[in-house]
Amino acid sequence: MKQDRRGFLNTLLGIGGIGAIASIIYPVFEFLLPPESREPTVSSIKAGAIDQYEVNSAKILKFGREPVILIRKDSGEFSAFSATCTHLDCIVQYRQDTKQILCACHNGHYDLKGRNVSGPPPKPLTEFKVSVINNEITISTMEG
Repeated sequence: MKQDRRGFLNTLLGIGGIGAIASIIYPVFEFLLPPESREPTVSSIKAGAIDQYEVNSAKILKFGREPVILIRKDSGEFSAFSATCTHLDCIVQYRQDTKQILCACHNGHYDLKGRNVSGPPPKPLTEFKVSVINNEITISTMEG
C-alpha cells in the first residue's frame, strides 16, 4: 500500500511540474513569435485634382503599403502602375525625355502601358485603374 501512495504522489508531482514548466515556457514562446498581422486591404485612393499634374509627368503615391506611379501622358490621359520593379523590387521612375518608366537599379525599361521593353525585368508592371470624376483622380485596383 505504501508503494501505491508513493507512486501516486510521484505522478501527481510530475504532472504538476510539467504544468509549471508549460506555464513558464508558453508565454515566452508567445512573446518571441510575431503576431499575425492583418493589413487592411485598400481598393482605391484619391490622387488629387487634375490640375495638380502637368502633362508628361509622373508622381509616386502610396496605395496602402504599395507604391504606385501615376503618369499623365502627353495626350492628357492618366495611367497608373505598381511602382515596384518586377525584377528586384526597386522603385521605378518616369523618364520625361524618353517617355518610359525606368528602373535605375539594373537599367530596366517599361513602356507607358507597363510592358517590359528592355533590361532584366521578367514581366510587366501591375496596372491600376484610373478614373477622373469631377476633376478628381481616383486610382483603384483592376478587380474593383
